[in-house]
Amino acid sequence: MKFLFDFFPILLFFIAFKVYDIYAATGVAIIASIAQVGWLRFSGRKIETMHWITLLGITVFGGLTIILRDDTFIRWKPTVVYWIFSLILLATQFFGKKTAIEHVMGKQIALPQKIWRNMNFSFVLFTLAMGVLNLYVAFVYGSGLDPEVQREHWVNFKVFGTLILTLVFMFVVMAFVSKHVKIEEQENS
Repeated sequence: MKFLFDFFPILLFFIAFKVYDIYAATGVAIIASIAQVGWLRFSGRKIETMHWITLLGITVFGGLTIILRDDTFIRWKPTVVYWIFSLILLATQFFGKKTAIEHVMGKQIALPQKIWRNMNFSFVLFTLAMGVLNLYVAFVYGSGLDPEVQREHWVNFKVFGTLILTLVFMFVVMAFVSKHVKIEEQENS
């Protein structure tokens, strides 16, 4: 359910893009992100760092897109957000007792510190790669095509491509981690 809640603004962005255009979709995404964080705050739930960074990114880059009528800003937004996450993840690799991934998942599973660090670093590499891939799809892939068609390719990638790649990455990470969870459970018994 949390995954669907986090996916809510991008789903509305996609629908608004298909019905209207990139500018309407950007406005919808800004409003949906504000509503999402507002609902979390109103309901007393924890607002995660991811929500704040995403809200800031969509508000700044989306606002520039709408004000300047230039979708370059909104197409840069995912890369900037991915790279901010990369920096945060990388910083926790060297500073503090726990990595960012251990902070997020440490209450659900117990892993050796080396595995937490490896998993955290894999997230660093994944978010860096996703940022680069977003730039490629946004500005290089289909560059000879009509700008509207290129924009549609990017929106489709943003919604479906990033979702699929993230799910595959998470599956691979969980498969790797599951081996170590079993080892940890056997050592504790």
